[in-house]
Amino acid sequence: MIRILASVLLCCFCLSATPYAVAADEPGCLDCHEASENPALHAVYQTLHGNLAGGGAAACTACHGPSTAHDRRGRRIAPDISYGPKWISSLEERNGACQNCHNDGDQMLWAGSEHEQDNIACVDCHSAHQPRDPALDQTIAQAQCTSCHAQVKAQLHLPSRHPIAEGKTACTDCHNPHGSASDADLHQVTLNENCYSCHQEKRGPLLWEHEPVTEDCALCHAPHGSVHDSLLTARGPALCQQCHSAAFHPSVPYGAEGLPSGSSNRNLLGSNCSNCHSQVHGSNHPSGARLTR
Repeated sequence: MIRILASVLLCCFCLSATPYAVAADEPGCLDCHEASENPALHAVYQTLHGNLAGGGAAACTACHGPSTAHDRRGRRIAPDISYGPKWISSLEERNGACQNCHNDGDQMLWAGSEHEQDNIACVDCHSAHQPRDPALDQTIAQAQCTSCHAQVKAQLHLPSRHPIAEGKTACTDCHNPHGSASDADLHQVTLNENCYSCHQEKRGPLLWEHEPVTEDCALCHAPHGSVHDSLLTARGPALCQQCHSAAFHPSVPYGAEGLPSGSSNRNLLGSNCSNCHSQVHGSNHPSGARLTR
């Protein structure tokens, strides 16, 4: 009796310790796709996807479909859902297999999103077989985004930028690549709300407000990078004079065209509006109507 019990326990241990055990009624995916021949494929068992439906071949069919005709009698027939490169199913079938499980949270807005309309497949960014999904690895996810968004890639190397290259922030801190109710797949409804999620000190309420600040941060700042300090779209005083052309100061543009012949304009070469109007985002000082304090 003791020997029989020991044998049963040993069998149970072996089955539980082997993630590739296949039930009799399951297709023999792992009979052909052996770990020694395709270690990259078997890496899925180091991920959550490899434990779907109890692991083994059931994890394969959870994403690839039953695939009962696939290579069962020496015929090279594609799986029901294939992600390439040899066979590849339609975009709807591939994305649909992912969305059978991933249909809530950030993925809820995928239908109709910019990436969905551009015919992007989930596997274009994600890899279910890799232990570290590149799209979820902050150290390399930026390279994935910028492989398509070339202009943003250039802006991220300008002198003034968000520290994405340094790994302190990520594209997904501001954007939801699976879709959004706002422009540019931002997490928040408006650009300002997105900025305030980090720059809360700019939110207010303030006694004296600067209208462009409450309207749109991008009126003055370039979110991905700039050659000017503080991500400004232009340097002062030129930036300020895009709106303040005549109010309270002579309406002389402080640009190159405003230099008196033979001499330099001090406001262009040595001074800036923010030297006096330092509270450009707004002020709570009783005497701060001109944003000077």
